Amino acid sequence: MHISEGILTAPVLAGGAVLTTIGTAVGLKKLDYDRIMTVSLFSAAFFVASLIHVPVGPGSVHLLLGGLLGLLLGWGAFPAIVVALSLQTIFFGYGGMIVLGVNGFTIAGPAVLCGLLLQPWLVGSRRQQKIAGFMAGFCSMFLSALLMTGALFLSDQGFLRAATLLLVSHLPVMLIEGLITMFVVTFLARVQPEILSINN
Repeated sequence: MHISEGILTAPVLAGGAVLTTIGTAVGLKKLDYDRIMTVSLFSAAFFVASLIHVPVGPGSVHLLLGGLLGLLLGWGAFPAIVVALSLQTIFFGYGGMIVLGVNGFTIAGPAVLCGLLLQPWLVGSRRQQKIAGFMAGFCSMFLSALLMTGALFLSDQGFLRAATLLLVSHLPVMLIEGLITMFVVTFLARVQPEILSINN
């Protein structure tokens, strides 16, 4: 899901940087500092999950756990994801600092949106929790892939074929992401239900 440097145009980079800065600022303002350990834990989980990636054209395919972060952290997913992406760039050269804004918004934007929409379902029945978990994982990945495709297309229409390939290659990962998120949510609902109650 990381877009490499030297591909996107300046307006797309600037737009991504502005949106990520706003999202991170809102996330830090809304962050309950008693939950710093939880945010750090899920930021580390995102960091590890997205390390195993397969390069595809100008991007890469890998797990994100964005839906899970959105469900459990709300707006806190923005700073958690931006920190993890920054560390991946510094230590492993994934993406790059110049495209950090676009990569951050591509992943964190859908994560927060899915979390805000589906988090109320977590206080419902087990069936609702499973549906919320699967939909958060699947839809977050789907929207992230769409945003990445859009960023590539807006930069150069010649990227349309590569962007379409990236979108299609994410389809099996979307299903896996949905299932993983569903299982984690139902597990947490049994062993630590208080973690599912957040203030967005």
